[in-house]
Amino acid sequence: MSFYENRILPPMIRIACGNDAIARQRRLVVPEAEGRVLEIGMGPGLNIPFYNPDKVEKVWGLEPNTGMRKQAQPNLKAARFPVEWLDLPGEQIPLEDNSVDTVLLTYTLCTIPDWRLALEGMRRVLKPSGRLIFCEHGRAPDPGVRKWQNRLNGAWRKMAGGCNINRPITEYIESGGFIIGKVDTEYIRKTPRIVGYTYRGYAAIA
Repeated sequence: MSFYENRILPPMIRIACGNDAIARQRRLVVPEAEGRVLEIGMGPGLNIPFYNPDKVEKVWGLEPNTGMRKQAQPNLKAARFPVEWLDLPGEQIPLEDNSVDTVLLTYTLCTIPDWRLALEGMRRVLKPSGRLIFCEHGRAPDPGVRKWQNRLNGAWRKMAGGCNINRPITEYIESGGFIIGKVDTEYIRKTPRIVGYTYRGYAAIA
């Protein structure tokens, strides 16, 4: 990875994705995780304070960026459950089939280059009774907002470490072999609309 990706981007992500408005979104979904959890793109560990330690047996944090893992150290030290790093990208999940009770996706599916392969891997490791819990930003319903998302996506992706602002999140999840059980959508408060339209919910294996 480049100097920018390892040294500059991680603290930027920690600050941008750790504000109060996004923390509110995390607080609505992360406590739903239970059992053996696979968090895709753990980044600087911003979800760790929101897990319910009475429901979680273990968390695997899939995160290939060493700079992100360094930023996560304070949160890891405060965790009340075991956390194990998996230092591979989202398309490569080194876990056995049907070994995970919950897969957690928060502000990650926007960034994974081969999202289809990544979702196939999540489906493979998730138990038949398990759930994919997600909170992601993506394509907005308003034509005017979508127009600007499409115009700015290329520049935003270069600046924000591969993040795409115009992905149709629920369509991606369904095409990855999941059935959406619940989804709530909204524009996050105090956030530009082009990056603030959020999909929040859960899905099961189709």
